[in-house]
Amino acid sequence: MEMFSKLSGMLLNALETREPTADLLDSFIDHWRSITNYYIQTTDDSRPASQTDIPWRLRQMTDILVYEEKQQEEPGRCLEFLLQNRLLETLCTLGKAQYPPGMSQQVLLFFSRLLSQMQKSLLQLVPVRTPVQKLIGLCALPGSCTEKEEAQFLLAICSRVSRDPQMLRYILQAPDAASSQSEASASSAVQSERGLLWVLLQLSSSKNSVVRLKACEGLLQLASLLGVAPPGPPGELQAAATQLGQLLAGRLQELYSLLPLEEIQVAELRSWPRPSWRSESADHMTRFLTWFDFLDELTANAPQALSQQVSHCVLQRWLMETLRPQLLNACELSVLASTSILCCAIRQVRSPSLLDQLLDFLLKTPSMLQLLLRRCDHASDQISVASLSLVDELLQKPRRDVLDTLVLGFLQSRRYLSSPAGGAEDRQPVSDGSDDGRDPEDDPFFSDGFPDDHLPPRLHQPAAGSAADIINSFLGLVPVQVRSAHLLQDGGYEAYVLDARSLVSQCQALSLQWAWPQTTSPPTCSSGEESDFFEGPLLRFLFEHLGRMLQQPYELNLQLTAVLSRLCAFSHPLLDEYLLDPFVHLSAGSRSLFAVLVRVVGELMERIQQVADLPQRLLDTRRHLLGLQLDSRPEHLALLQGVIVLEEFCKELAAIVFVKMSLEQNQDRFCSGPGSAGPEPAE
Repeated sequence: MEMFSKLSGMLLNALETREPTADLLDSFIDHWRSITNYYIQTTDDSRPASQTDIPWRLRQMTDILVYEEKQQEEPGRCLEFLLQNRLLETLCTLGKAQYPPGMSQQVLLFFSRLLSQMQKSLLQLVPVRTPVQKLIGLCALPGSCTEKEEAQFLLAICSRVSRDPQMLRYILQAPDAASSQSEASASSAVQSERGLLWVLLQLSSSKNSVVRLKACEGLLQLASLLGVAPPGPPGELQAAATQLGQLLAGRLQELYSLLPLEEIQVAELRSWPRPSWRSESADHMTRFLTWFDFLDELTANAPQALSQQVSHCVLQRWLMETLRPQLLNACELSVLASTSILCCAIRQVRSPSLLDQLLDFLLKTPSMLQLLLRRCDHASDQISVASLSLVDELLQKPRRDVLDTLVLGFLQSRRYLSSPAGGAEDRQPVSDGSDDGRDPEDDPFFSDGFPDDHLPPRLHQPAAGSAADIINSFLGLVPVQVRSAHLLQDGGYEAYVLDARSLVSQCQALSLQWAWPQTTSPPTCSSGEESDFFEGPLLRFLFEHLGRMLQQPYELNLQLTAVLSRLCAFSHPLLDEYLLDPFVHLSAGSRSLFAVLVRVVGELMERIQQVADLPQRLLDTRRHLLGLQLDSRPEHLALLQGVIVLEEFCKELAAIVFVKMSLEQNQDRFCSGPGSAGPEPAE
């Protein structure tokens, strides 16, 4: 009753302010009078506001204000009446009191229409800005039934501020700060707890998709303004930008902490489609990834200063505080889940600033890079696959330092070379580094190369060490008697050319701006320093896994060869020489991709002697892998699957060489010897 008495007194005072004026003002005052009369005359305090004429009266008042504005340039008498008599303050108080029930909904709608339909920047006016700030403080309260109207009201504010950016520093004030501080010191009050940014963040997690989307759109609009130097003292909005970064990153951290790590299906996560923050969020994982997508879009489009601020907060709050301890954890379940989620985030990210922070975390954080690479060769095959998947995603990002850090920095010295290579006449396919190395073309287990109709044009008579020689070397590596593709009438290496062209084009597009050299530099060591060569932890792990491909699970072999194929697809002279040239002269203790494959074939020829009915077993295994046959005998299964992967991998490498040769035209960068003859351009 005390609250009702105060409201009645305030409304009676408002009624006494009427002045004689034009009919438009009379109509405006009549509508306001009808609203105030309701509070004076009504005896039913349980009747909802929607069942009274209050909503209609408020809409009529808005229409009058909009019409009046269109009729004249100067502020009209109706707007003056609204401001002078503090009608917005009164409505804000009525909405807070929720009298009649549901009044807050009507007040929010009135404010939303007023801000969105009026052309004048009303937020510059203290009698408008102060009640708006108070109404912001009434949003996102626990148990609120007006989320939809709140989101509409807040989005109207953000849209108005976008058209009038100098108002940003004032509207970010929380209501308590706004009422206690002067205009001159407004900047010192930005962003107390229940300010506009905080309220929008709360609504961005609403179960109502309409509310969530409007709140996110409001945050995007404000982010487009924060970080841009506003009129006034330098750094005036820095506190707001900092808190926005903390709020956004804190939400990501919170959503990550809700993920049921023990229930995560890693295989599904590797093929998880990119979710949009505008889509529905059905489960914890989708909510986390959609929020990450929102941060990705926000940091991609925000001013650089704010984008870097938010991205740095993501680094500190999510990556360093939460994810890093899980990656360092001894629990394999924690390691597997966190690695897989990080891989998914790397695959999704497009924002340059957010990508920079993710790469800094992986490549520059002490112990993280070494840990990631060690886990490419983990006792758990699942963790090895997840770690290799993460490396594969890193190689697809448009950052030169990924390849420099993981591979090229270790090949720069070219210490894998035994001595300056001789002319083309003495170049032979590389051995595996042991004394009993053999030339695949001289081995009875190997084919005579590929048919003439499979050769690129004008490469039917290849010179020693030419691109055709290289293609022949890879295709002739797998002995005829263990090949099985022809049993299902699968094509030769040409079946991989289309995929290889897409892969090579993608890698070349990434490296287009990286200013890579076109030729290799002379080795930086003498013959006495040959044993010092180290291919780097990544290539070491890849080669060691490749050497065990006949004993490893099929999924691990697929991921392993995918990473190696991607490395081979990059057009860098060191990668061409070290990974794709079978004729390179290796120093003692060094190994190349071809040398490792030769050793695998040597092991293969020993182990297949134990497999009875080899052609049929290979055919059954290939059918099983293609989904054409449900069952597969378990005996020697890893060996048979490894043989199939090896056959296909060699064809894929041959296709990559062919595509790169075609793109290079007259340049044969695959041959390290200065006297080798390159292929003629393909017709």
